[in-house]
Amino acid sequence: MPEAPVKSRHPAPLNALRAFEAAARSLSFQSAAAQLFVTPAAVSHQVKHLEAYLGVKLFHRHHRSVELTDEGKALAASLGELFGQLDLALDRAIAPAAADLRISTMESFAAKWLAPRLHRFHRDWPDLRVRIDTGDEHTDFTRDGIDVAIRYGPGGYSGAEAERLMDASVFPVCAPSLAADARQRLTQPDDLRHFTLLHDQSAAARPGVPDWSAWLQATGATQVDATRGPVFASIYLAQEAAAAGHGIALGIAPLVEEDLQRGRLIKPFEPALDNAYGFWVVRRRGGERNATIDAFCQWLREEASSG
Repeated sequence: MPEAPVKSRHPAPLNALRAFEAAARSLSFQSAAAQLFVTPAAVSHQVKHLEAYLGVKLFHRHHRSVELTDEGKALAASLGELFGQLDLALDRAIAPAAADLRISTMESFAAKWLAPRLHRFHRDWPDLRVRIDTGDEHTDFTRDGIDVAIRYGPGGYSGAEAERLMDASVFPVCAPSLAADARQRLTQPDDLRHFTLLHDQSAAARPGVPDWSAWLQATGATQVDATRGPVFASIYLAQEAAAAGHGIALGIAPLVEEDLQRGRLIKPFEPALDNAYGFWVVRRRGGERNATIDAFCQWLREEASSG
């Protein structure tokens, strides 16, 4: 008896898959159109073409929004990984020697901890090109082409392999000139009422990260208004303002270590508070081990231990 012919399917519509993946990622045909340099109508047409090809509905279309169906969610999850791998492969084919090791970390950590030490890694790996990207958002290792992410947070990085690198205790820091000014005493915490307090806006939204209220309460200071003083968008800006002599900031230990050693900052008081956040090394979970990534992570551990 002859075998039944195998039903063939036309080749997958790649343009339609691209349009769907972009729309699914942003839940917006308009945003997808901007990413792909086409019109929203073109994205909608491609998505309808893909739905016809698959024979399933991928989006629930509302008046001003779209929502993925269960089938759409399943397809979007797979396509995100596949297109990420494809983009990475194409990048490497175009410039195979570029960006051998790509690191993602927050700007303050890159400037204050990583950059001053990176020459020691280059000494042992002189032929390896390291690229530092700054940012603190969730990392898609495949899509973004990131090899290692260094994050400041409480841990719990789902879908990734994470290792706590350093604790991040918090204490006041200021310029030496500020503490040396004979016109203003700075010998006990309550003396801070005579000085400008510099605030990090991001600390307020992070449970367990000490702010001025927590530090003053822990040290028994009762005469200081913990809310006064300018607020900066990042700890990096607050610490730089402190180094410039504009006030006193709460420094995070690894981020002020270099400035303390160089005398650019000093600790006017010793008490330091524990921090629920720390610095973490985060990398892709699973897959084959990469000797270069392993070496960089080991170097980070050694540098953190020596510090």
